[in-house]
Amino acid sequence: MNDEPVGTCCIVLHSHLPWLLHHGAWPVGEEWLHQAWASSYLPLMELLGRLASEGRRDLLTLGLTPVLAAQLDDPFALREFHTWLGFWRTRAEDLATSPGTAGELGRQEVRAATTALDLFEATWSSGASAVLRPLLDTGVVELLGGPATHPFQPLLDPRVARFALGTGLDDAQLRLGSRPRGIWAPECGYRPGLEDLYSSAGVSHLLVDGPTLLGAHASTADAWTLGDSDVVAFGRDLEVTYRVWSPRRGYPGGPWYRDFHSFDPDSGFRLSRVTSTRTTPENKAPYDSDRAQAAVEQDAADFVETVRRRLEAHRAARDGRPGVVVVAYDTELFGHWWHEGPQFLERVLRDLPAAGVRLTTLTGAIDAGHVAGRVDPGPGSWGSGKDWRVWDGAAVSDLVASNAEVQHRLLDLVDSAKPLAEDGRRPDLDQLARNALLTLASDWPFMVSHDSAVGYARERAAGHRAAFDALARRVTSGDRPAAVRLAERQRLTDGPFGHLDARLLT
Repeated sequence: MNDEPVGTCCIVLHSHLPWLLHHGAWPVGEEWLHQAWASSYLPLMELLGRLASEGRRDLLTLGLTPVLAAQLDDPFALREFHTWLGFWRTRAEDLATSPGTAGELGRQEVRAATTALDLFEATWSSGASAVLRPLLDTGVVELLGGPATHPFQPLLDPRVARFALGTGLDDAQLRLGSRPRGIWAPECGYRPGLEDLYSSAGVSHLLVDGPTLLGAHASTADAWTLGDSDVVAFGRDLEVTYRVWSPRRGYPGGPWYRDFHSFDPDSGFRLSRVTSTRTTPENKAPYDSDRAQAAVEQDAADFVETVRRRLEAHRAARDGRPGVVVVAYDTELFGHWWHEGPQFLERVLRDLPAAGVRLTTLTGAIDAGHVAGRVDPGPGSWGSGKDWRVWDGAAVSDLVASNAEVQHRLLDLVDSAKPLAEDGRRPDLDQLARNALLTLASDWPFMVSHDSAVGYARERAAGHRAAFDALARRVTSGDRPAAVRLAERQRLTDGPFGHLDARLLT
């Protein structure tokens, strides 16, 4: 095989959950965090650590939203997760006493829970930052930062958008010792002009969805600078990305994989395989880990071959000039939603270079010369319709109006308090800004638009709005000690980003 790579592949993982601490447990809430932590974040970091020990570098680009990073470092969250892991093992030990297939799966769960506990106690007791930083410092992965609470940037007031981004990038600097050069723009949301905000914040590159570039007649086989800025945009290659997962198809829906949606009512574990997408939960066949592993090998080989064919087609159509394939997924797909996802990812990370594909980060792709020119795309996202309907459609019009009111009132209060804030921080205004950012999280309209835990999403949006309004009333009352006391009580449950400084909104 020719030593020259056929082209470049960048795997981008987007790690994100909204602020869940102190906001319920089941079926959504802290349990959501614990499951994703155990089945996706722990295995991913363990995999990257093993590959790093083999001398492998530039493996993938890892987006980690500041609001998730805050939870994975939070002392309360660490204690609760440790307890959760212990309960997982205890429940698995009970299942292991069952006869037949259920007992065998129980014994597998015992081994998995024990491994997770040992790993957590050995390397995670101080939080995710201590685990991730060596991988960043040695160039195993590249980090993408982002706005603090993952708001949909195109709908924000420019001052609020700048503040959310600055708060998020500062958070990464404090946790990990370096400010990310690239960001994961929440929901891959874009509107013309956002590149100026990003450039002024020192952002060099980001990801948009493929149709955002294609709509401007720009190929996803290249990277492009946005408008008149020097900010580079990469577009997701949906033809390859959807090979793994899409709204209707993809490897995780294969018949031999563990079924995410079917729970055993007695043990709470997933004991069935997908069987078929038409099979009802009670008729699903028992899970067979050996057959699932064989499916992993088959699907990983298919993915690697698909990437190579795609790159060969790019090179043939461009007079020998190599192209780039960018695939991006939620990190939580690998392990949480797709039980065998971590094994699939390991096979792909090992096999792509062996197939003659340059595997690197987004920065590595820039350095390899994949920036082709400038582009002026229109608005876009990676949501349904590839437009903004998920975050500003009719189903969430009330949330859009509420978010606009919150931003307007926040800016008015900060502006009117300028003379009072000249002598230092205002903890009441800091918490007011924190409440606003939590209200503006893109997760709440996303969940409503997708009819997923709608009650929880609306409750969370309304709760953060109510906290914002209550504190705003105290701020405007002129009773500053009372406002500070309320802010301190609110921060006990909604207190990420201790460095957040509302004066930076001015």
